Amino acid sequence: MPPLTPSCSSTATALVLTAAAALAQGPPPQSDGTSPWNQFRGPNGTGLAASGSYPADVGPKTNVIWKRTFPTGHSSPVFSATHVFLTAVDDEKLWTYALDRETGRTVWRREAPRPRRTKFHGKNGPAAASAAVDDDTIVVFFDEFGALAYDHAGNERWRLPLGPFHNVYGMGASPILADGLAILPCDDGKDSFVMGVDKHSGEVRWRTARPDAVSGHCTPVLWQPEDSGKQFLLAGSFLLDAYDVATGERVWWIRGLPGEMKSVPVLLGDTLWIHGFASPINNKGRQVDLPEYDAALAKFDADGNDAIAIDELKDRRARGYAVYVDFDGDKVMNQREWRFLRLSLAAVNAALAIKVGGKGDMTDENVLWRYYRSIPQLPSPLIANGTYYLAADQGGLVTALKSASGELIDKSRVGPAGDACFASPVAGDGKVYLLSEAGVLTVLAAGENLEAIHTADFGETCFATPALVDGRIWLRTEGHLYCLGQ
Repeated sequence: MPPLTPSCSSTATALVLTAAAALAQGPPPQSDGTSPWNQFRGPNGTGLAASGSYPADVGPKTNVIWKRTFPTGHSSPVFSATHVFLTAVDDEKLWTYALDRETGRTVWRREAPRPRRTKFHGKNGPAAASAAVDDDTIVVFFDEFGALAYDHAGNERWRLPLGPFHNVYGMGASPILADGLAILPCDDGKDSFVMGVDKHSGEVRWRTARPDAVSGHCTPVLWQPEDSGKQFLLAGSFLLDAYDVATGERVWWIRGLPGEMKSVPVLLGDTLWIHGFASPINNKGRQVDLPEYDAALAKFDADGNDAIAIDELKDRRARGYAVYVDFDGDKVMNQREWRFLRLSLAAVNAALAIKVGGKGDMTDENVLWRYYRSIPQLPSPLIANGTYYLAADQGGLVTALKSASGELIDKSRVGPAGDACFASPVAGDGKVYLLSEAGVLTVLAAGENLEAIHTADFGETCFATPALVDGRIWLRTEGHLYCLGQ
């Protein structure tokens, strides 16, 4: 299949390049065919640059190596040694793009089928999941089709139709690659599962049901125990689960997460940090205690029809939340839906530090600490220079904790009041980069205080998390892609 370069359009090809000398600067790419930033949030999802010198002073006209128009999408840039890969929606079609890292030129793009239309939340979209890349394979996922794999030249390896899904916000989790498998997390309201697919052939090696998971948006992270095979850790409704990569077998788990999980955990050494926020109802001290299903029937079934209608619930919090777990939309709580409602209303928004490993339920043994205030819903954790950064969804508020103990260091507004934060923070070269939904980039000194050392307004809506690789900052706005650096 020959490389395909898009025809001229308003979103595909316009490039604005800076001086040629700037293009030659920065470390050379790795020689092994891939890059440390080869999945969502880079090395194992940590958001930490593996190496490189990154400037604080960047903006839409400052330290721009190149800039190009680019079609809409929420996926974040991922990299091979020579290319950057993104997904996008252009002319109502779903695309996977491979761009030249040095110039931003489109090397190839491939269209994915779009057999259906999903009703997405306003902050989600058809090209939400980031690609996963290794030395010879690129895997992408689209809610409205499923998964596809390509080699680095753009030749399609396989396609795997999945869905339709029943996620109240639309799907958002990204795939990862491990030990020859593409690992695809698919949590939704009716049939949650995670699967391992041979990256070369597309053969499904295993598929593991996740009966407790609903409305999930978390990307897995990898962990290598000393005495057993590699595992992947996947957060979902109420649980953090650890699975064997080779078999998909569930090995151990942690209880105590909220009913909706959107942020990706961070694993450094043998400690994992994670936070989850479902709704204000789940703030500590506001939990609602509901009885088991049989007792609930006796208590709430006012018309005696052996069913619990949503409008029979007197507690307005329970009635409001029930709409989100009414998976079949019949306005009646069946036994499964009632269980999710009970668990959801009893859950607590929190940030946790967890020692990884074990067999079975490891909650009591492995949870190191919990923190309950100002928990983000969307932005993932960032652990940099011994500090746990929690970037709030609204208002520019950032909370800094000691990562070892959960002790509060500082809490401050570092962005514009009223602005929102969808993208996750990233860090490199002693700097933390926070990108707001309105397109304001705020740079902090990692591990010191929450005073901004630089801000820049890119003037466009931003949902994609920036990438830091080989001394360059890659930032995607609603209509452009920037490569920034010294």
